[in-house]
This record gives sequence, structure tokens and C-alpha cells, in this order.
Amino acid sequence: MKTINETDTLKETIQLLKIKQANEFVHLKNQYYHTYESLKPLNIIKNAFGQMATSSDFKGNILSNVIGISTGYLTKKVLLGSTHNPIKKILGTLLQFVITNVVTKHSDTSKS
Repeated sequence: MKTINETDTLKETIQLLKIKQANEFVHLKNQYYHTYESLKPLNIIKNAFGQMATSSDFKGNILSNVIGISTGYLTKKVLLGSTHNPIKKILGTLLQFVITNVVTKHSDTSKS
């Protein structure tokens, strides 16, 4: 029988630890690269907009706002047309603002 030499065992253990260290270093470099890429400002903005775009609440809010703004604008154009009177312009803008707010706040109930 061959006797186990402690020096050979120690050399094997050292070799295994060096291989393990090399593998962990490669994994660490990959993790660093992914972290570096995810922290770039452009990627942060892309991720934020991507998450907002997939949110159903966000889509509903956009739809409500578009409906409200377009309704207010159309109401102003229908009632006042294109006037040159500054008082009518101010009143038309106030009317547009009020109608936009009312329609935006109550569009959830009308969608249901």
C-alpha cells in the first residue's frame, strides 16, 4: 500500500482552491459587468419606463388624461371658436381647464 504523503495532499488542496478561486473570480467579473450595465443612467431610465408601461394603472391614467384633455380642448373650440377677444380667451381657457379636470376625474366611472 502506498502511504499518503501530507505534502501531496496539501498540494492537491492548494490546487483545488486555486481552481475554485479562479471560478469565483470569473463569476465576480460577470456580476460586476451586469451591475455596471444596470447602473448606467440610460438603462435606469429604460427600466423605469418599461415598468411604468407595463403597469395597468399607468395605462388607465394615461387614457383618462388623454380623454380629459381632448374633451376640454374640443369643448373650447366648439363653444368659442377662434376669437380675438382676450377676455373670451381667458374664459375659454378656464372652461377648458374645468372640463378637463371633471372628465379626467370621472372617466373611471364612465369606463366601468
